[in-house]
Amino acid sequence: MSGVRIGLLGCGRIGRMHAELLARQVPGAGLAAVYDVAEGAAEALAGEFGTRRAASAEDLICSADSDAVAVCTSTDTHADLLVAAAAAGKPVFVEKPLALDLGEADRGIAAAEAAGIAVQVGFNRRFDPSHRYVRDRVAAGDIGDVHLVRVTSRDPAPPPAVLSLEASGGLFCDMTIHDFDMVRFIAGSEVTEVYAAGAVLIDEAIGAAGDLDTAVVVCRHANGAISTIDNSRRAVYGYDQRVEAFGSAGMAASDNPPVASAASRGPDGARGPGLPYFFIERYIPAYVAGWSAFVAMLGGAPSPCTLADGRASLALALAAWRSVRERRPVAVEEIG
Repeated sequence: MSGVRIGLLGCGRIGRMHAELLARQVPGAGLAAVYDVAEGAAEALAGEFGTRRAASAEDLICSADSDAVAVCTSTDTHADLLVAAAAAGKPVFVEKPLALDLGEADRGIAAAEAAGIAVQVGFNRRFDPSHRYVRDRVAAGDIGDVHLVRVTSRDPAPPPAVLSLEASGGLFCDMTIHDFDMVRFIAGSEVTEVYAAGAVLIDEAIGAAGDLDTAVVVCRHANGAISTIDNSRRAVYGYDQRVEAFGSAGMAASDNPPVASAASRGPDGARGPGLPYFFIERYIPAYVAGWSAFVAMLGGAPSPCTLADGRASLALALAAWRSVRERRPVAVEEIG
């Protein structure tokens, strides 16, 4: 194995995807070892990619065969694993969100900063070429002063198993957190106030778990811009991911890529291929670019998605939950 050796914690859906990328698609990186509390999942992944199955999270983090650690486990373990990696002096890639509350997030951040380790948070959409184009146009001043940012984010189907609010953090922490990062990223300005409305329109079991499956969020930014986010857990036509920035001198927008560049036409009109089904189909190039940025960060480049970015988006998710429950706009400073 050549390049940066990365130990992977978590062998579920997202961990399996990261393992494949590290083992086969990311220049300058390799998969050093894997671990999961589900021994069968870790054994299968280790066998598939010809790597070591670590005996424990501590074994993987502290082993000399890993130069860095990827934390792709359940959200409630992220802070503990970040603290453990910091104690071992290992750089970390950590999936979103950092934690389920700001106290735990701050504990992980404090440990990482005290140890001086490099950390990248897994906001992959920053690396999508289409979304990045919108952000670059804003940053270059091409659309003038930003007035509005709009993010549409709709999954093709709810998660395969309904997760409790305590385990996942719910819609705003599990799904919308990507969109909170995007509005900050695109607008180039922090959010100061959040107003959210949510509903259960798709699956009553989601509501019974205390969660939402449909939501709209309005964000006010420090620079005066207003952002809107709309979410749904079920878009029957595919994975719907769009971003638009509108300003005093114009607009820039990203649209959904079709699964193929093709069309048919006849007397009844035109037809074309549909959208990618889910995030793996849509965002593989973005994930590869994100890992390449991680390798560059280990070579001295700045983190493209910092711990501060992770904390800020978590604070917005928590503000959205308070807004829904109290039916009012919530200033982000109320959250901490």
